[in-house]
Amino acid sequence: MARNELGVLNALDAAKTQWYHFTAIVIAGMGFFTDAYDLFSISLLTKLLGRIYYSVEGHPKPGTLPPGVAAGVTATAFVGTLAGQLFFGWLGDKLGRKKVYGMTLMLMVICSIASGLSFGKSAAGVMTTLCFFRFWLGFGIGGDYPLSATIMSEYANKKTRGAFIAAVFAMQGFGILTGGIIALIISAWFDHSYKTPPYSVAGKASTAPEADYIWRIILMFGAVPALLTYYWRMKMPETARYTALVARNAKQAASDMSKVLQVEIEAEEERVDKIGIAPSNSFGLFSKEFARRHGLQLLGTSVCWFLLDIAYYSNNLFQKDIFSAIGWIPKAETMNAIHEVYRVARSQTIIALCGTIPGYWFTVAFIDRLGRFTIQLMGFFFMTVFMFALAIPYNHWLSNNAGFLIMYSLTFFFANFGPNATTFVVPAEIFPARLRSTCHGISAASGKLGAIVGALGFLYAAQNKDPKKTDIGYPPGIGVRNSLFLLASINCVGIFFTFLVPESKGKSLEELTGEIEEGDDNDMQHASSTQTVPV
Repeated sequence: MARNELGVLNALDAAKTQWYHFTAIVIAGMGFFTDAYDLFSISLLTKLLGRIYYSVEGHPKPGTLPPGVAAGVTATAFVGTLAGQLFFGWLGDKLGRKKVYGMTLMLMVICSIASGLSFGKSAAGVMTTLCFFRFWLGFGIGGDYPLSATIMSEYANKKTRGAFIAAVFAMQGFGILTGGIIALIISAWFDHSYKTPPYSVAGKASTAPEADYIWRIILMFGAVPALLTYYWRMKMPETARYTALVARNAKQAASDMSKVLQVEIEAEEERVDKIGIAPSNSFGLFSKEFARRHGLQLLGTSVCWFLLDIAYYSNNLFQKDIFSAIGWIPKAETMNAIHEVYRVARSQTIIALCGTIPGYWFTVAFIDRLGRFTIQLMGFFFMTVFMFALAIPYNHWLSNNAGFLIMYSLTFFFANFGPNATTFVVPAEIFPARLRSTCHGISAASGKLGAIVGALGFLYAAQNKDPKKTDIGYPPGIGVRNSLFLLASINCVGIFFTFLVPESKGKSLEELTGEIEEGDDNDMQHASSTQTVPV
């Protein structure tokens, strides 16, 4: 097989780390910053929404969202994300990465603002409007997954490609952290009652008019980073790999990358005509040839992401419930609604600082040394270990909040220094350029299906099956302990499916996919040997 026939691909693979790599990380990464902020900020606000709109007499559990409403508020963004990952992933391969990239960002900006302006004459009306806008917010967020990953993989050199893609995804940690910080600032600003007596959940003081501003401001703030990034995202050129291998315009690819790399690259238009178009290398997604070459790989990336997100999103979205169960967050009736937001946000911020963010950046530091396979296997293993360590002596942790917090933080650390990062990186590397965005979108959508299962499953598990028993600890239902056992088992299954995913460390994208293998190898190699790419 002749490899790296095109000088522009050679240039990208061999390029030294330079300024354009870092700008691409920031531009693509700010999309993920916004994604995480928008998806996870709702977990800070569900308690507040319950106390604002459902603190009425006659309600089964005054001050809490009904299960169906809680499911809708939490899951609609995930359903939208899943749909967006599939649609924009496919569109990114059909129209090009750049043409679609701006659409997703503007959709996120508009729907972030619209979510904060949700309206209605009743509680049901407000929640319905909020769910509608969060679906379309998720739809825009979904497009960012395959496009950002694919763009970064196609821009990067092969030596540090994993670190660059992981760095884009690591911006998710800063989005989660910023969501907590913004909620802390806004709630502290409005909360003027720290030293006042406790309020009943259904009491008017617990749902002061200012409380309605808080959730709206927090949700609308998600538009700010996306809006700031839009101009720079539109300035990025189309990736050379798409332009050369899919659009088949070597002249434009060479021109774009010459400006980016600041070197002269020969267009080689005649060489493009010889590669990537023979029957054995032009198979479709639903062909037998794709199934033979990449079927098990797609199964591995999809199932691993599905299993990971069941555990990861269950943990992230319901931190507040777990902290309530161990007594780290006081009972709702002991504080007003605004201060409750402050306490929930403080807990999430601490977890983000202690476990989430360090895990992401450990992956960035080590992914091109240890490899994707090792980090993913290690992450699933230690997530299993620490969740079992929390579940088995669960009663011990009820009286040892500091110990629980450390162990719980470690599950996030090894999720992010593990499969939460690698499941994002690998699908952007191992599939052909003409199907790369689509296959990443399918893998990511499988993950969001897992997030939906995790979110709704945990919500169901938290429901009290016997309404007469209200003092059996929170959450009742199957309880936190059994939930942790279940999540640990899911992580254990992830270990086995990791063996379907190939190692992509240190190889060019074309080596991994076998795309460039057609034409007269002797002619190609001779032409390649006569060309100098000054990188």
